[in-house]
Amino acid sequence: MSRASTVSRDTKETQIHVVLNIDGGDLDLPSSNEANGERANKHAFQASKAQYIDVSTGIGFLDHMLHALAKHAGWSLYLRTHGDLIIDDHHTTEDTFLALGAAVHKSLTSSPTSSLGLLRFGSAYAPLDEALSRAVVDLSARPFAVIELGLRREKVGDLSCEMVPHGLMSFAQEAKITMHVDCIRGDNDHHRIESAFKALAVAIRQACSRRIGGGEGEMMSTKGVLY
Repeated sequence: MSRASTVSRDTKETQIHVVLNIDGGDLDLPSSNEANGERANKHAFQASKAQYIDVSTGIGFLDHMLHALAKHAGWSLYLRTHGDLIIDDHHTTEDTFLALGAAVHKSLTSSPTSSLGLLRFGSAYAPLDEALSRAVVDLSARPFAVIELGLRREKVGDLSCEMVPHGLMSFAQEAKITMHVDCIRGDNDHHRIESAFKALAVAIRQACSRRIGGGEGEMMSTKGVLY
């Protein structure tokens, strides 16, 4: 059974629609022209037999990071955010990560057996040129995030650098996972952020993988439950 979900979040500040399959493959896409190829935004679109990724938030650099997160986590992801960018990028960024985190949690609890045999823990390093980041995650149902990226710029593109750790904390909150993400070194804030997202993606992919060679049907918790 595929681990997939659909989440919609609709407020006076943002309207968000997320379709996610954390195992990749096909998605049950909305029947709109935009979802079927007539898109103004192609910088965060990629389609193959293994994955379908189509992200548009109105913030180009955020699209780029979510594209990287989905690609290296092995997800198929359709995400549309229409936010109050006339104000600033805060609501759009925060709510996008909240909705994406909720979709991850919903996918991991999509059936009574979805959590069985998960590796649960994942860790990864990812470089991008001079930058190197580390991510460690636990599918624990205990939402907590420690994000230390050491960013110096006010913005990268139209994304405020202060919203990067806040967005990741919002994601952990709704995904109900523990995350530690650190940029160990790097001079360029674009590189520091992108290496962090890629490290997080690989760690999540590992944590969501199934155990092989024993423990396939086991719940990886002494409490007997994860979610």
